[in-house]
Amino acid sequence: MSRTGDGGVGEETDAVRVVVADDQAVVREGIVMLLGLLPGIEVVGAARDGEEAVALVAELAPDAVLMDLRMPRCDGVSATRRIREQYPGTQVVVLTTYADDDSLFPALRAGARGYLTKDAGGDEIVRAVRDVVAGRAGLSPEVQQRLLERVTETPEPPVPKLPDGLTGREGEVLTLIADGLSNTEIARRLHISAATVKTHINNLFAKAGLHDRAQAVRYAYRTGLVRPPRADAL
Repeated sequence: MSRTGDGGVGEETDAVRVVVADDQAVVREGIVMLLGLLPGIEVVGAARDGEEAVALVAELAPDAVLMDLRMPRCDGVSATRRIREQYPGTQVVVLTTYADDDSLFPALRAGARGYLTKDAGGDEIVRAVRDVVAGRAGLSPEVQQRLLERVTETPEPPVPKLPDGLTGREGEVLTLIADGLSNTEIARRLHISAATVKTHINNLFAKAGLHDRAQAVRYAYRTGLVRPPRADAL
């Protein structure tokens, strides 16, 4: 990008060249259309998955990629890592439905300098893209708050290995199900969206072979993730 030399704020004279990567055609086309209406942004390509995103970066050398996370063939985290390793001149802004720790931190560790959820407005997307191209972080306020909480929170003791390949977050969700919390209450407790809670529940049900919440509660007690109350505590 270049700026006018009037000694003041100046306006951008070159558009930021962007590739959009999202496996859902309606979403991808909507983002492309939105960005096409915004000043200072030029969409130079659109990818249906991470493999196409990496290929387009190699071909077009864009300034930035707006990257979804959950995509077939090559997910957004893997694609981000490959782009940052092979084409360091291209920055990555994650644009996803998910803002939970299991999505956020792997993406940042892979090299993404921006992270937004799909409820972000056009101005916020443009600001994040320009920030990462300028060498700054392009993070939503919610993500900034989560990073601050992560830095300041007291380290927890090591978590024991969970059964059936459950992730730490899936174990947390299962524990809260056993405590009788609804999806909405779990989302509020863990500071994630209800849609993310539903995804975790579907995943843990599939891994543990569960069909309903009653089975999940029995499973939580049987595997020791939740311990029954002591008699003297009743």
